[in-house]
Amino acid sequence: MTSPIAPAPFTEIWRGSLLESQHLGHAVICNGKGEVVRVWGNPEQVIYPRSSCKMVQALPLLTSGAAARYGLTREQLALACASHNGARIHIDRVSNWLEQLDLSEGDLRCGAQKPRDSEVLHSLIKHDDSPCQIHNNCSGKHAGFLTLSQHLGAGSEYVEIDHPVQQACQEAFEEATGETSPTYGIDGCSAPNFACSITGLARAMGWFASAHTRNGRADDAAVQLREAMALHPELVAGEGRACTALMRDMGGKVSVKTGAEGVFVAILPEQELGIALKVVDGTTRAAENAITTLLVSLGALDGNSPSAKSYMSAPITNWNGIHCGEMRPAAGLQF
Repeated sequence: MTSPIAPAPFTEIWRGSLLESQHLGHAVICNGKGEVVRVWGNPEQVIYPRSSCKMVQALPLLTSGAAARYGLTREQLALACASHNGARIHIDRVSNWLEQLDLSEGDLRCGAQKPRDSEVLHSLIKHDDSPCQIHNNCSGKHAGFLTLSQHLGAGSEYVEIDHPVQQACQEAFEEATGETSPTYGIDGCSAPNFACSITGLARAMGWFASAHTRNGRADDAAVQLREAMALHPELVAGEGRACTALMRDMGGKVSVKTGAEGVFVAILPEQELGIALKVVDGTTRAAENAITTLLVSLGALDGNSPSAKSYMSAPITNWNGIHCGEMRPAAGLQF
């Protein structure tokens, strides 16, 4: 029997002269042809992409003709791919989108979530209001689902696995990854999240990255989505978030997206490469560190940029502001 392939060292936490903690993971880089270019750990590890695959879930919104029918803007396409902070720039746009559809907050199925944005959260507390579904970080994705559902004339329970919206999402996901999904789980926003291998997820990102070299309807949709993300990084995540900071520092040339439980992906159109990674212990700081390291290694991100300094080799300070250690990438992750 073949032994399972062990995860690779990704991120190290040093305190003084000792390696205090280490995060392990799996990562794959694929080109636009779906070929594996580089591997760390087990490329066939099956994972849930979580929110890292929102641009894949948004493909049917465009390929169906729904986006064109409702005249969706690039900002709305960026929100369809977003895991946003629930800031005013996010919730106002989602509210307007629902009004455009003659729908309301009650038509969403993502669930109420406390906003990450401090200004909006403090306003809710001040006025003794409760968070609603529009504050949910996935409300933009769900507005996209509702748009597609309305276009298809489908029922209101669009998160159900047998609903035409989710069937379209599964078909798009399996085409982009080049795999038949072995299973699905229910995501934090109640929508199905289809599983795939790390290689499959990287293959999908490579397909997005090289979409401009092809002429199909899905290829055009992929270009529109990745460009919307890169042009509106503030809508994809928000202030203080790695996705927004990284895309800003790469000047709209690369699209990146985080997912819960230590998943991160990147789409590099100029190099026609896609990256997918998963940190085994699900730690966000390690996923941010790893994707930043790979982007710097590929020359897509300046190693002296603010985001590289924040996420790649970040100092660790205590409550008194004393520098007591640092987070750094494992040597084997850099090339």
